[in-house]
Amino acid sequence: MKYLYILRQALVWILTIYWLYQLVISFCSLIKLKEKPKLVDKKHKFMAIIPAHNEEDVIENLVLSLKAQSYPKELYDIYVIADNCEDSTAEIAKKAGAIVMKRFDPDHKTKGYALNWFLKQKIEENADYDAFCVFDADNIVDKNFLNAMNLKLCQGENIVQGYRDIKNPTDSWISSGYAIFYWMMNKFYHLARYNIGLSPLINGTGFMVRFDVIKPNGWQTKTLTEDIEFSLINISKGQKLGWAVDAIVFDEQPVEFKPSWSQRERWTVGHLQCMKYYLKDLAKGITKHKKLMNFDGFLYMLGIPFMIISFVLIAINTLLYLGNGVELSEMIASYISFGLTTFFSPMLIAFVIMLLDRRPIKPMIKGLVCYPLFLGSWILINLKCLIKPNTKWEKIKHVKSMKIEELVPDEQYNK
Repeated sequence: MKYLYILRQALVWILTIYWLYQLVISFCSLIKLKEKPKLVDKKHKFMAIIPAHNEEDVIENLVLSLKAQSYPKELYDIYVIADNCEDSTAEIAKKAGAIVMKRFDPDHKTKGYALNWFLKQKIEENADYDAFCVFDADNIVDKNFLNAMNLKLCQGENIVQGYRDIKNPTDSWISSGYAIFYWMMNKFYHLARYNIGLSPLINGTGFMVRFDVIKPNGWQTKTLTEDIEFSLINISKGQKLGWAVDAIVFDEQPVEFKPSWSQRERWTVGHLQCMKYYLKDLAKGITKHKKLMNFDGFLYMLGIPFMIISFVLIAINTLLYLGNGVELSEMIASYISFGLTTFFSPMLIAFVIMLLDRRPIKPMIKGLVCYPLFLGSWILINLKCLIKPNTKWEKIKHVKSMKIEELVPDEQYNK
């Protein structure tokens, strides 16, 4: 019993320090910083790359939103990688104005493989581009995206994540859960860390990479979450990633539970794969570079282990109660504390973020109320993946066909 007390106290301190660290970092999102000075004044040349697998319902609007960029048309090209497509994705994309490259490799279907295949060719061609941006086929892009990314290049940034917004936040409580999650990540993770010199993360879509960064080795990723993997590879090398709040991309999210479970399961398995392959490199980066940025990246990868610690702490309190080591009230208090911090405090934080971002609250009330369910299902997904991970890639069907004008008011879009 004595050793359980000691273990419990140690775990309480570990969790307390971890969450205090996250809280302090999050508050840094409220800091107002001056724009970094330009190191060069140049209009860079971009590739807009869209890996697409059977995306005939949504690909046209993405290509059209990219063609409508307020950036010199001669300084960017739009490439669609028609990846193992069995529909009209290639034809629709070409008709909309994209350069289409078809790829067929049924054994390697993920976005990481498609990017490696495409970029390897561009490297061998010594293609005349300064940087590339990657988008998912269901996206639509704000007209100032490339201008915002060009500014980051001029400021000396090499890898930059744009602002990932949602194009269907009110379609269901599931899509609302995604929207709340990304709004929280945008402000309390990416922006907060960027403000104080730590590193944000590449977040799946709407990101930019200076071409020179990948020329030596190409796009070499091997997990189901190539975005996080690419981030960790660079952070472990001491490369800080950037954040561009004005480079906005709108992303479609699942509206039903089954595809949402499948997608988040893939993310969790990819996270576990990244732990397996890169946790050691991140630890080496801490000792080599001696920067808080490297420690912060290492800590990010320990999210699932800290979840396990929370469950172990609850189990210890239960055992202590059963052994008459603590009162019933103390055990119940530990359950309530877990519930409040895990489920209900994020709901309150989400409400505050929506107020800070001046987002309409009324359409999101159902999503806010159901957000604890969204998070609870994610915990179940994490536990399932720890026991029986599914490493098979499964496509998430995208059907929300929207034009950029439907999300951005006409007067703002046509300025």
